[in-house]
Order: sequence, then C-alpha cells, then structure tokens
Amino acid sequence: MLVDSHIHTEVSTDSKMKLEEALACADKLGIGLTLTEHVDLGYPDKTMFNFDYDDYFARYGDYRSDKLRLGVEIGMETAYTDANRKIAESHPFDYVLGSIHIVDGIDIYQEEFYRGRPKQLTYGRYFQSMIDCLKSDTYIDALGHIDYISRYARYDNTEIDYNAFRDYIDEVLHLVVEREIALELNTRRLYVAPQSAYMLDTIFRRYEELGGSLVTIGSDAHKTEAVGWSIKDAMALVDRWGLRPVYYENRRPRDMK
Repeated sequence: MLVDSHIHTEVSTDSKMKLEEALACADKLGIGLTLTEHVDLGYPDKTMFNFDYDDYFARYGDYRSDKLRLGVEIGMETAYTDANRKIAESHPFDYVLGSIHIVDGIDIYQEEFYRGRPKQLTYGRYFQSMIDCLKSDTYIDALGHIDYISRYARYDNTEIDYNAFRDYIDEVLHLVVEREIALELNTRRLYVAPQSAYMLDTIFRRYEELGGSLVTIGSDAHKTEAVGWSIKDAMALVDRWGLRPVYYENRRPRDMK
C-alpha cells in the first residue's frame, strides 16, 4: 500500500481538517496515512504549534490501523534539542519527522527573514541550521522537505540551485546517510510548482550517490484536497532514482509497494 506520510489534522495549529475527512480521502485513493502533527517549541507565540500528546493518542488511538499511523513533525532547533528528544522518545509515535521551520528565531514563512538579505545568505543560513540540527537531533526518523524554504522565499527565483549550495547540501545528505534516516520527498511543490522536479531530481540523485536509500513520501496536506497529492508521480521518481520508498510503523521503516 502507498502511504502519505505527511498529514496535518485539526490537532495542528494551522489545519482544520478532521481526521474522518482525511481518512475518507485516503480511502477513495486507496492509500494509507501517517499523521504528522506540528510541534515547534521555538515558535514565538507559545500558544501555537504544540498539542497535548496524551489527548492525541486518546482521541486517535482507536483509529490506528494498517491504514493510519500516528506520528509527529518536530520543528528542529538546537536550543530545543533535549526537549524535542524527550517528546519523541516519551510517546508511542510511529514516525518522527524532523523539519526546519524557524531559523535564527524567525519563522521562514515570514517576510522578515528575507528582508534586505541576498538569497545566498538566507539559503545558507537555512542549510547551516539544518546541518547543526542533524548533528544534534538524532531522534528523528526522516528529514522533512529539504526544499521548504523555496515555498516562501521572497526572491524572483526561489528554487535551490544545487551547484550554488553544493557544500551545504552535500553535508546535509552525508548526515542523513550517516544517521540512517530517510529523506522525505514532499509532493506539495511537485503539485503546485512542477518546475521544482528538476531541482529535486538533482538532490535525490546526489543522495543516492552518497549511499542514501530510504525515502518517505508526504503531501504535507492541511486540507482534504491535498491528501495524496502526486503520490504516484513521487513513487515513479523514487523508482527512477533507485531509492527505497518507505513509511514508518513503530519507528521502523516498512517498504511501500
């Protein structure tokens, strides 16, 4: 079964999607889901991007099955490594996805992160933060959306040129390989920005060259129409790259077919 391993329901601050709605969409598509509700302990508004973990498992535990797994997306910041590790290791998550959303205390969704700064600098800070976190945040199962910054950057061309950031990207990929974690292929930009496929192709081929193997596929859906976005196209890409598409159950990779 194909599994969309990046889904946000109303448990996440920025989603209103009901679990039952997500499951109905998945059933129509014939796919499984892994929930990845948001935790960003460093978010400036401390009332946002966190949730009651015990309530999460109490509310959704009865839905857990071969079609639904319960995970978490943790926003990595070195200042919160210990606290994030405790969250990951103290609860029965199937999957822990680590992502970079905040750099230097600023949500990279915000225009403030780009104001008056050249692309080389902001993207360099983004990748350096990713590197620093991968060195310390050894509790994660996968690195989420390596191209996240391309969604929100305030530049004419937001795509990541591998050659311009080769040293950063190679260090990220080396760390993913060394940690034996997966690299997420996030399908959101495949769907809304098809030109991103060329950039992703370069990065994932380099990942394979460096000894990488595991890839998770996730739509990053916050609404029903996004569930399962481009999942079959993503599977075709992973196959072309010679990589192993997986989902996680009880923190262990399982093959997708």
